[in-house]
This record gives sequence, structure tokens and C-alpha cells, in this order.
Amino acid sequence: LIYKSEDAKYEAVVDDLAERYETGQPVLVGTVSVAKSERLDALLTKRGIPHEILNAKAHTREAEIVAQAGRLHAITVATNMAGRGVDIILGGNPEGLAGRQVRAEGLDPDVDDGKARYQTVLETHKAECDAEGDKVRQLGGLYVLGTERHESRRIDNQLRGRSGRQGDPGESRFYLSLEDDLMRLFATGAMNWVMGRALPDDVPIEAKMVTKAIERAQTTVEARNAEIRKNVLKYDEVMNAQRKVIYRRRNQILEGHDLRDEALDSLRSALEGAVRSACVSPAPEEWDLEGLVAQLNEFYPTRFTPDDLSATEDLDEIVTSVVDEGVTHYEEREAEFGPDGMRQVERQVMLRVIDTRWREHLYEMDYLQDGIHLRAMGQKDPLVEWQREGFGMFAAMVDAIAEDFVKYVMHLQVVHQPPPEAEEVRDVEYSAPEDPSQGTKGLQAAAVAEAQATGEAAPEPEEPETMVPVVKSAEEKLGRNDPCHCGSGQKFKRCHGK
Repeated sequence: LIYKSEDAKYEAVVDDLAERYETGQPVLVGTVSVAKSERLDALLTKRGIPHEILNAKAHTREAEIVAQAGRLHAITVATNMAGRGVDIILGGNPEGLAGRQVRAEGLDPDVDDGKARYQTVLETHKAECDAEGDKVRQLGGLYVLGTERHESRRIDNQLRGRSGRQGDPGESRFYLSLEDDLMRLFATGAMNWVMGRALPDDVPIEAKMVTKAIERAQTTVEARNAEIRKNVLKYDEVMNAQRKVIYRRRNQILEGHDLRDEALDSLRSALEGAVRSACVSPAPEEWDLEGLVAQLNEFYPTRFTPDDLSATEDLDEIVTSVVDEGVTHYEEREAEFGPDGMRQVERQVMLRVIDTRWREHLYEMDYLQDGIHLRAMGQKDPLVEWQREGFGMFAAMVDAIAEDFVKYVMHLQVVHQPPPEAEEVRDVEYSAPEDPSQGTKGLQAAAVAEAQATGEAAPEPEEPETMVPVVKSAEEKLGRNDPCHCGSGQKFKRCHGK
């Protein structure tokens, strides 16, 4: 049923619920949001129609409310996502009713006394629920009422599927208005013209044309959402490919991969790059040799000075000299640590550098993705720009990992820690079992005998401290999950234990 205004729709919903309540047929009302459920709750309260409201504010009683939504005269207002995983049994759930009654009597269903009482009450409620279920089936079963169509037909079908379960009868109906979000955004102008010219606000229409128009609107939204998910997946494919490379590299290191050749290759590449970046000009007098020496010291403590490097004008000769010195320093470090120790140090350093650089890269990629859509204003495809810049940033990260790895390995120092000195023992107390030969009684007896032998006054014996037992009241002995002592039937933690 489609109404012109939202107010007229809700008035028709309340009238329908009042009629169903009079006949006793249970109703499950589905809303698209918490705000809409609270609005319907206010209208039903104003009309004096008893009901239960189930939204995010009543999550502690969600399963209990939904389980009893199939009883006579039961009206349950819920959001479309509420009560998932709980079957609505026509006539009510006898197990839930029995457990509620036992707890109201101050008993715990998990204790022996509570279990016996629970079995007795359960038989009574089973008979009542079976009889009530037969009456509900005669009335037509559970009636599902939807106050608005969702963007996805799947959620509408899930709401309809709450009735007519396991061979039971049931029926469903949706109430719509032209002011609903779905109709306002996607309905055709012809429908608005017909509704505005031909019918007043409180008169609904029901036709196949309207149903098909709603389905077309839902199909449009579903296609749009699918395209959004597809686009997100394309963005994720870039990060997934990078993630595979990084974790494959980490697994190789964790499995004991030898990094010696890689360390030497990275060292040669880094040193050659440093030399060629400082000596860009073809004129030797324009070379930045002081900057080159400072940059070499970041990799290893070089013995070259700017005067040594300026002695030759052949760039390849400088590259060869610097690389040979760096390799010699690396071999000295390897001899200092030992081959096995050097391999272990290289693996630990590489893992630390990869983890640090990968975390920074993830933050930078998130920052890039937040604003990449603005490239569309420059007539560029944001996805292509994301792939291109993401690849460039990943290549830069790989180069930075190799450079940091070389710097850390070449600057490591062996530190020999002396063994800790034994601390002086102070404030030592003697403790021993209380028997005639040892303990405080034995020491007191020895002190008295020594005093009698020397003629001095005997020391007065120390009286032992007496322990006072702590007595707790019955209320203090209650556990958090025990029934409260006030007789409310609730657990102690939800009553006086708050």
C-alpha cells in the first residue's frame, strides 16, 4: 500500500495494528531505523496499544522479546536487523517463559532446586503455548508488517521470511509513502503526478505498476551498491599485491634465508648511487665531494677525504674505490661477528626495517586514498592514478628498506656486558618451624637460661598475636550471578550489586 504522505502511512499502520490486536493475531513490525521505530512506539503508546519495542536500546532483552513475539495479542516493533537467529514460535517459547518464572521466584535454573522447579513449570507452559499456538494458527499465523522498503530486496525478503516458518501460516504487507527515502530518490515523476492529482492523502493505491516501479528503484540501488563494492575491490587489489610481496619476503627471512649476497648487492648499489648523485656534473670542479664524504659516513666510517677523492677525475674510478672500501668494511664486520652471527644479525635487522617501513607505507597509502578522488577534477581516472602512484611509493619503500638495512648492518657494534655483581644482602629475617628446638620458643628458652647463668633479669616473653576471624553477612557472601537478596528475581549484579 502506498500513501501520499508519511503521516498518513503511519496512521494507517496504527489502525491496522489496532485491528490485529483486537483479534489477537501476533504482529512483527519492521522499521528501517531506530528513529522510525521510536516514532511508531510513540503513536502506539498514544493509542494505548500494548507492544514491545526492540532496537539498539533494548539489546539485553532482544532474544527474549523476539522468542515471545508469536503469542496472542503480541505486537513487536523492531528494526530490520533485530532478532536475527531467533525463531518466532507461534504461541510463545515455553523454555523462556519457564526460565523467567523461576527467576522471578528467586531461584536459579542452574541449581538443583531451580532445575526441579524449572521442569515442573516447563510442563505447564508447554501445554499453554501449544494451545495458544493453535489459536494463532486459526487467526492466520504471524503477521509481518513493513513500514518501509529497504534499499536491498534481500532484507525485505528476510523480514517477510520471519512469518510462515516450518509449515505455519503467515502473511506480510508493506506500507509505503512517497516521502520515504527510496521513493523520494528513485520513484518516477508520473507516479507523483497521479498520486497528487487523483487521490487524497489518506487513500492508498495498490497496483502492479507501483510494485514494479519499487522493484526497479531497488534494482537501481543494488546495482549502484554493487558498483561501489566492485570499485573498492579494485582499490584493494593494489594493496593486496603489495602485501603479498612484503609477507613473502618476511617468510623467506623467518625461514632462515641467507642475506649475505643481498647485503653486498644493496651496499654496492647504495654506494654507487651516492657517488653518482654527488657527481652529476661532467666538470670535476663542480662535484660535491664534501657532501659525498658526509653521505658515505652514513653508511660506514670512511677513510676517504675530499682531497683524496679530488685526486682523480675519473668517476668510475671513484665508484670502484668507494665500493671496494665498503665491501672491505663489511667483511671486517663479518669477521668480527662470525659468519653465523652475522647472518642472524642481518635477518633481525631486515625484519625490523621491513616492519617499520611497511607501517609507514600503509599510513601514506591511506592518506593518498583519502584524496585520490580529487584527480577526477583534472580529467584523470582516480583508479589509474591510485595504481600508478601506489606502485611508485612501493618502489620507493623497497629502496628505502635496502638502504636502511645497509646502514644498520654496517654500524652495528658488539657490546660485551660484564656479569652483574652480587648485591650485598641486607635486612634478612630468620624463619623456621615452631618446634621445641627451633623457632621463637626455643630462642626465648635459651635467653632465659643465659640470663639465669649470668644472674641478670630474664627477658619477658612476647605474647603471640591473635588472629581475629572475619565474619561476612549473607548479603556479602552473594556472588555476582546469584539471585539478589531483595527477592526481585534479578541477578545480584543487575540489582543491588550495581
